[in-house]
Amino acid sequence: MRVALPALIDTERLAGRVAALARRGDFLALSGPLGAGKTAFARAFLIATAERAGAAPPSEVPSPTFTLVQSYDFGGAEIAHFDLYRIRTADEAAELGLDEAQANGIVLVEWPERLGDRIPRDRLDVALALARDDQRVATLTARGSWASRMAGFAA
Repeated sequence: MRVALPALIDTERLAGRVAALARRGDFLALSGPLGAGKTAFARAFLIATAERAGAAPPSEVPSPTFTLVQSYDFGGAEIAHFDLYRIRTADEAAELGLDEAQANGIVLVEWPERLGDRIPRDRLDVALALARDDQRVATLTARGSWASRMAGFAA
């Protein structure tokens, strides 16, 4: 499914709608070039999850480019936001606790292609791209359990 994202608010709305479908054990693969909106999507996803859990949204949602992972707990709704841009091998990602984070909550992974064949089969792929006139577009591909959840999801 392709979704036009002409403004930041559109990315935030899409992330909020996806967050409403997410549950413990989910893996969201956020791909796209630098500046495509991966971190903006993750930030909006986190804020929507906090609001849905009745928790205070994080005051800041930094990109984990240098820390590699940022973890959040919204009263039982645990989310780990990984940025694998600086990772060279899938084994390095495993050392970051990716599997444990997914077992305990939801993981958002920027640059998931760094995982190679270690990427989970059950996931939602969110491919973000820059289109004409610096507008963005998202292509959502539901795999595994996400397929039934996304069945009624309209752009």
